[in-house]
Amino acid sequence: MAENKEKENIENKEEQVEETSSETTEEQTEETQEEVSETDKLAQELAEMKNKYLRLYSEFDNFRKRTAKEKVDLTKTASEKVLSAIIPTIDDLERAIANTKSENEEVKPVLDGVVMIKDKMLKTLEGQGLKQMEDATGKELNTDFHDAITQIPAPTEEFKDKIVDVVEKGYTLNDKVIRYAKVVVGQ
Repeated sequence: MAENKEKENIENKEEQVEETSSETTEEQTEETQEEVSETDKLAQELAEMKNKYLRLYSEFDNFRKRTAKEKVDLTKTASEKVLSAIIPTIDDLERAIANTKSENEEVKPVLDGVVMIKDKMLKTLEGQGLKQMEDATGKELNTDFHDAITQIPAPTEEFKDKIVDVVEKGYTLNDKVIRYAKVVVGQ
């Protein structure tokens, strides 16, 4: 019987060791899982923060580029109002030149002076980026550059659906249209 008791004690001790080791293993597993889940949470938070940082950086970079572009555009077209106000004066000079009869010798010096003033004024304005659009007579209507003010019957078949006359010349400032050419289109 003493042997049986010893066997039972040994078996009880083995069971206790097994229970203790299984409890320890379970605790270690739970702790490891908690550490892993906490690590995963931290990794996820880090990824979210990196994503937010990249988005914010990209947004700021886009803002900086957009602002720089707007500044360049503003400096290019800052004089638009002044130049738009001067354009009718050029039109008046061109009308004066067209309506002056050069047959009269007394008027010829005045006409030459007006032509020189107009040319000098155009040259000065071209230095500021203002350009006259080329004559569009006989070309297709392009609404990006032309404003059709009326339609008339085409004088010949080649002017059908094309520009017959330019009433007012158009102007661009650094490739931006500041006044559309007013044209007459043939039907």
